[in-house]
Order: sequence, then structure tokens, then C-alpha cells
Amino acid sequence: MQTLPVHLDLFALIILLGIAQGLFLGVFFLTRPNLSGEQGHNVANRCLGFFMLAVSAIITEIFLCYTNYMFRVLWLIDFTEPLNFTIGPLFFFFVYARVHHRLPQSWGWHLIPFGIWAVNSITWFYQPVEYKYNSYIHAYHPELKYVTSHNYIPDDFTNLRDYVSEITLLSCLIYGIWSALVVWQAYRKSGDRFGGKLSVQLGQLRNLAILNVTFPILISIVKPNYYEDLGDYILACYVTVLIYATSYLVMRGSTFFNEAPPLAQPLPARVDEPPTEPRKKYEKSSLSEELENAVLSKLTNLIRTDKPYLESDLSLPKLAERLNTSPHHLSQLLNDRLGQTFFDWLATYRIAEAKLLLNDPAMAHIKIDEIAERVGYNSPSAFHTAFKRLTNQTPAQYRATGLGGTAFRQGA
Repeated sequence: MQTLPVHLDLFALIILLGIAQGLFLGVFFLTRPNLSGEQGHNVANRCLGFFMLAVSAIITEIFLCYTNYMFRVLWLIDFTEPLNFTIGPLFFFFVYARVHHRLPQSWGWHLIPFGIWAVNSITWFYQPVEYKYNSYIHAYHPELKYVTSHNYIPDDFTNLRDYVSEITLLSCLIYGIWSALVVWQAYRKSGDRFGGKLSVQLGQLRNLAILNVTFPILISIVKPNYYEDLGDYILACYVTVLIYATSYLVMRGSTFFNEAPPLAQPLPARVDEPPTEPRKKYEKSSLSEELENAVLSKLTNLIRTDKPYLESDLSLPKLAERLNTSPHHLSQLLNDRLGQTFFDWLATYRIAEAKLLLNDPAMAHIKIDEIAERVGYNSPSAFHTAFKRLTNQTPAQYRATGLGGTAFRQGA
């Protein structure tokens, strides 16, 4: 069997950097501890971690083939082919979990093509080395001569392997568009447009979704211009861009380089009254001051970027999960540091948001009950009760008198 020397160039270096960064991100998201020190990982992190490991494995095979190093490890030829059917679903799972904080219903069905192809791959993993040599040169070096062997075993019981590139393209395109639709629906629910900047988290998801849906489009452009698998190095370089874009967004959203900002002061019970002193419900706190500051900092950033209090189904356990702490610790923190129960804290921010809307001339045509829904209240009566308690006015009186200029803005 004829072999060729190892070939290294700029493309090979870019792909290698993508492999290293992808493996790092994969391990990071799978092993990232929460703020309470436990090795717990949320669903979105796990999905993104597995996605990074899958794409890293795929571009590793491309790197081996492109550099001719595959001649030395022929037993690895096509070892990542089943993973082609995981990158679409895993990215979709990540986006869905970031928006809904859970996996989609019947998520396991999305991985059936991967399971079928994994079983199918057994039929070529155990072929003799001559078969694997011929497979490699057929795709990357058709100028070389094939070697003969009579020990081949039947392969590809699906009879679809010749169309694996087209099937991969279709899978990535479907899940890419699906992921973008999930983000678009989240924007609609938040009242912002798809290109808006109200939510940093949604903006990051939108940008990643656009990069991801562009990948199958790039496949459809590159593949027809190359014989067999040539051109994969261009796709691998694009995946490297996607990996480093994810790294940039992770670092951009990190609080590592920021001083811990103080949490915005909540509204007092009356606009004309000074804030009350926080009451110490838990005198013997089990939380360290450092951990409290870390959770407060994360809560502040979450309020600034996502406004979780506008979600009608927000609960103490859900908020605690997003802050990577326990409901008990979060409740204790709100009482100790802010002098509020969770429901007082929630009402404070919702009513503050409602005051901004009621005082906005552009929202004058919106009914008060609709504003109640926009700020997270499913019950208009609960909204009116909370508003009267915190402002000593009804929403209608507040809108009529135009006192909204004193409303504070979260994160200001």
C-alpha cells in the first residue's frame, strides 16, 4: 500500500486549534460546578458540552485525513461518521434548554438516526485494513492505486451510506432552522424583535443559531465543487470559527473580569419613603460572604440581561437553578441581604417594570390587563393588589397622574 508524507499548512493549524479549543469547551461545560460547590450541571451546559466534543471528534478525523496522517492510523477511518447525526440534535437541545430550561418532549427520538448509523458502522469498522485503505484514498487520494482483498464483509445494511453527506446536510439544516425558530419565539414572547438587544442571552443564542444554520448552507456550496470528501478542510475551518465564537461569548458573559456590582436597590413600599433596613431572618447563615456575593453578582447580571421576573412561571426553585444554587440558600440570601421574601422580590421588579410601561406614551393604547400579563402576572387581580400595595395607587391612577418618572430602572 502506497502512503504519502504528512502534510501540514495553515489550514491544518487552524483545524488543530479548533480541536484543542473544542475539547476544552466540551470538558468545561460537562464539568462546570455550580456556585454551591456541587458538581451539578444544567441541561443546556451538558448539551453544549457533548456538542463540542462531537464536532471536535469530527474535525479530528478531517485533520487526520487532510494531513495524510490517516495513512498511519487507518483503523480510525470514518470513526466519527455516526456523530454526523448528533450535531444537529445536540445544538437544538442546547438552544431549547437555554430557552425553556429543559429538554424537548420525547428528545430521545431525535437520536434514533445516530443509533441506527452507530449499528451500521460496525459493518465497516471490522473490515480488513485493505478496505479501509481503499476507502481513504477513494475520498482523499483518488490518484493512488487501490489494493485488492477478498476478505471484505458485507457493509451498510441501510444502503444509504453513499448519501451520508446529503443526509448530514439535511439534518443540520432542519435542526439549524428549528433552533433559530425557538430563539425567534423567545424574542416574540419577550416583546423584542429578533434583531433587538434587550436580552444579552437571547442575542448570544441568536448569533450562535445563525452561525449554525449557515453551516449546512456552506456544505451545499463547498461539496459540489470537490470530488468526494475533498473540501472538508474548509468546513472544518468554519467549525473552528463556530467553536471560537462560542468561546468568545462564554468569556463575554463571564463576570471574572468585573468587580462584583451591588444589587440594584428594590423599590420601597412607598415612593416617598426611604428603603427599609433588611431584616435578618436567618441570623446563623450557612452561606459564606464570598458565596453570597457571587450569587448576588450572578443575580444582578441575570436581572440586567434576561429580566427573569417577567416570566409568568418563574418560581424560587427555577430561579435558584438558573443561579446554580439551592432554593433554600436563595431564599436565605434574599431575606438576609435584601430583607425580602422571594414573592416580595418578584413583585418589586414586576411592578417597577409595569410603572415604566404605564408611563411610556408609546404604550398608552395598551390595556392595563395586558400590561399585567407582560410583566408576568397571569391574574389581573393579583397585579392590581401588588401594584396598590407597593405604590399606594391603582395602575389606572398611576397612569392618569403620570408619576412614572420616579420609577427606577433595573440595572441602572
